Formats: sequence, C-alpha cells, structure tokens
Amino acid sequence: MATLRSSTCRVLGKASWTTTASRPGAVFVRSMASVGEAPKAPEPRLKTFQIYRWNPDTPSEKPRMQSYTLDLNKTGPMMLDALIRIKNELDPTVTFRRSCREGICGSCAMNINGQNSLACLCRIPTETSSDVKVYPLPHTYVVKDLVPDLTHFYKQYKSIKPYLQRDTPAEDGKEYRQSKEDRRKLDGLYECILCACCSTSCPSYWWNSEEYLGPAMLLQSYRWLADSRDERKAERKQNLENNMSLYRCHTILNCTRACPKGLNPGKAIAEIKKQMALGS
Repeated sequence: MATLRSSTCRVLGKASWTTTASRPGAVFVRSMASVGEAPKAPEPRLKTFQIYRWNPDTPSEKPRMQSYTLDLNKTGPMMLDALIRIKNELDPTVTFRRSCREGICGSCAMNINGQNSLACLCRIPTETSSDVKVYPLPHTYVVKDLVPDLTHFYKQYKSIKPYLQRDTPAEDGKEYRQSKEDRRKLDGLYECILCACCSTSCPSYWWNSEEYLGPAMLLQSYRWLADSRDERKAERKQNLENNMSLYRCHTILNCTRACPKGLNPGKAIAEIKKQMALGS
C-alpha cells in the first residue's frame, strides 16, 4: 500500500486545513485553529490638563489652577472631548459652556495654551508632553471656572442694530433681491459666530471695552454696510463717527490671528475706515 502522509497548516485566528495527500484527489479536512494570545493593551498616553477654577459661591478663595490627568487612548482628539471626560469621570464641578461641538455656536470659546480658540475645534496637543493650560477668555469677568460673562459683549451687538433696515418695500412684496456679485461681498462676514475670541484677544478692547466696539462688532457692522439691500448705511456710519467706537483699533491684528473660523476682522475694520475717509 502507498504510504499516507499528513501535513497541517496552522494560522492563528483562522481555520486551518489538514491535508492528507498520497495521490490525485487528495482529501482536505478543515479543523479549528488554536487561539492565539490576546493583543496587549496599548501603553497609556497620559496628558495633564491644568484648568482655571473659581467658584462665585466661595468668593474669598482665590482663583487656582487644578490638574487632571487623562489617558489619551480613551479620549477623543479635541479639547472639548477632554473637558467633557474630565467633567463626567473626574470632577463634575468643572464648569464650561458647550453646545454644537461643530464650531457653529461659539459656546466653548476659551483660552487654550495662550491662544483663544473653540474647544471643539482645537486638537489636544500631543507633540509635547507639556501640560495643557486652559483659561476663560482673557480680560472678561468670570461667571464660574471657564465661563466668561458676555453680557456687555451682547449689549454692544444689539447697539449696532444687526438686522436689515430699509424703507423701500420689495418689488414682488416678498423678497429683497441682490445680484450674485453683491452677495459675494458678504463672504467672510456673515460666517461670524460671535464667539468673542477676536475681541478678547485685542489689547485695545481690553482697555477700552466700555466704548470701543471691538473686532467682532465692527466686523458685524461692516457686514451690514456691505449689504446692498440695507438702506441705513449713513446712519450706521454716523454711529461710528467718534473717537472710540471705531478708531481705537490700532491694527495689531490679534483678532485675525485668533479667529477660529478663519475670518479677517482687521480687514473689515480697514474697509470701514476707508469708507468713512472717502465718504462712500
């Protein structure tokens, strides 16, 4: 008789095939492979976050920085992911604003490692092992922890009348139409989400916020000055014709660098000054 020879192929995690071959038409028999060792857990990627803490219920206590350490393997990539995890798992008293998580609402504006930004758009810095320092927006009154008081900021927004003003009714009684060219003039203006990152990065606004409107409000003002449908441009310019509302801008351009939406408030302010100078 012919001698039967067997060979076994074993593959971890997969079925193996045992072949008995001595002549054409060999028989293939499927068997279960042995289970390999479970993969090792990844090494922890620890990151420490220092968060500004102040509680109005204990006003006698000075503000302090409190440290929290997270494993980045278990944390999402954005700063807001880290803050939510700190609040949910480590310290429920940590207070901050958030809403959309997509850079649209502007709620989670704060100062991260010295740069004003939106926590939902700011990636956790992993290139260094240094601690991440998180503060509320600079030169603002603090409600609690990372929550700034933006009451005055929104009062200024109301003061510029941020809505369409006109006396002439629409031709069809329904819509105020504009050309595509006029519509394109609003690009880079209407996208402002009023997060206050630009205004709170402006030294002129730090020292003169009671009277100087600041980059965010001036960009919003120019948005209506550039709108072909608005009929109150002269009135809007008249409200800016003083020493403080507009001309406290010294073109430092911190505002443009700070904008998380990539807008250019500095250019909008320059365009307003140009219109005021030319009387256009």
